[in-house]
Amino acid sequence: MAPDMASTAREVAVKLSRDGDRGVDGPLKGHHHEAYAIVLPPENPLGEGYVRGKLRMRREGLLWFDRRTFASEDELLIALRGRVSRIPECAEFTAGLFLQGFVEGRTLREGRFGLGRMAEHHVRQLGKLFGEMAAVKHGELTLETHFVDASWPPVRDGDTPGFLGGMVDFTQDEVYEKNRGEFGSLFDRLGVSATSLNGLRERARTLAERPFSLVHGDLHRRNLIVDSRGDLWFIDWELAMIGDPLYDLATHLHLMNYPECDALRVKKVWREAVEAARPGASNAWERDLPHLLAFKQAQSVFTDVIRTAVALQLGAGALALMAGVGAAAGPGPGLLRLARAARKVQRVLAVAKDALGLPAVPTRRRIREAYGEWLRGRRV
Repeated sequence: MAPDMASTAREVAVKLSRDGDRGVDGPLKGHHHEAYAIVLPPENPLGEGYVRGKLRMRREGLLWFDRRTFASEDELLIALRGRVSRIPECAEFTAGLFLQGFVEGRTLREGRFGLGRMAEHHVRQLGKLFGEMAAVKHGELTLETHFVDASWPPVRDGDTPGFLGGMVDFTQDEVYEKNRGEFGSLFDRLGVSATSLNGLRERARTLAERPFSLVHGDLHRRNLIVDSRGDLWFIDWELAMIGDPLYDLATHLHLMNYPECDALRVKKVWREAVEAARPGASNAWERDLPHLLAFKQAQSVFTDVIRTAVALQLGAGALALMAGVGAAAGPGPGLLRLARAARKVQRVLAVAKDALGLPAVPTRRRIREAYGEWLRGRRV
C-alpha cells in the first residue's frame, strides 16, 4: 500500500521499511531534506546490490543560498544512469515518491580518510567523475527545472562570463538583498554590503569561454563516500546544474581545503579528464580559476554570516548569551558559543578579504559584539 504523502518523513520511512521502525535510521545529517535510511521492502525497486535505501523529503521554509537548477534530484539521478558512475541508484517507488540506494561506507571526513593525503585511486576516481560530467552536454538533459529568475541559466553554451555573473547576481539578490531586512545590520557591522560583490562582477567579465557541461556543485567530504571495498561514491546532487566545468573544480578545492600536494593532483586529473571528454573544457583554466575561487570565498561569507546567526539564535545557550554579553560574569555556555562563532566568521572573512575588497578584517571582539547586538534585537 502506498504511504500517505501527507505523513511525516519518518512515518513514511517506517511504512516503507521491511522491518518497520526497527529498520529505520535517522534523521540523517542534511540541510535541505529530512532523510532516513531504511531496510528495503520486499518489493525492492533498486535491484540487487542495495540492502538499504534512502528516503528524502524536502524541508519547507528553509533559507536557500545556492542556485537550484533541476526540480528533482531523484529524476536527475535516473537520467544520469549509465552516464555517470558511482552515484546512487534511484527508482520511483510510487507516484512522486523516490528511493535512492543508500551507499554503505564512511565519508572522506571520517576516521583515517580525513587525515593525510588523498589516496591515489580516489584521485583517479574523482578524475573519472569530472570526465563523465564533462561529457554531459548543454541541452542534453530534458528535465524539469527550477529557477528564481528568467535570466538563468545563460542561454548560450559557453557563456562563462554570464554564468559567473549570474552566480554573483544570485548571491546579491537572493542571499543578501532578500535577507537584508533581518540580517542587514549584522552585515553592516562586519563591513560587508552588496557593493562588496562589484569587483567579482568585473572579474566575471574577463573569463574565457568553455563549453558547458554537468557540474555537481557541492563536492565536499561529506558527499564523498568510501565503500567497504575502498572505492569512492558521489552523493547529494541537489545543487547540480549545467554550466562552466571549471566552477566544479573551484567549488571542490574551496570546500576540501586540500594541502597543496593534493590540490595539484586534483587539478591535474581534472584538466586531463575534462579535456579528454570535451576539447576546450579546460580553456584558460589556470588564469580563470582564481576568479572562481574568489567567488566561492565571497559566497561563503554571505552564507556563513547568516547561518551562524541562525544557529546562535536557535542554540540552547541563546538566552544566556544575550544576558552575558558585556557582563562581568564568567564565560558561560552562551559566551563560549559566541566566541566559537566569532572565530569561525573571522576565518571566513579573512579568506575572502581580497575577493570582497575589504579594507580590514574585523577583530573577534567586534564580531562577538555584532552578533550579540543582533541577538538582543531578536528577543529570543
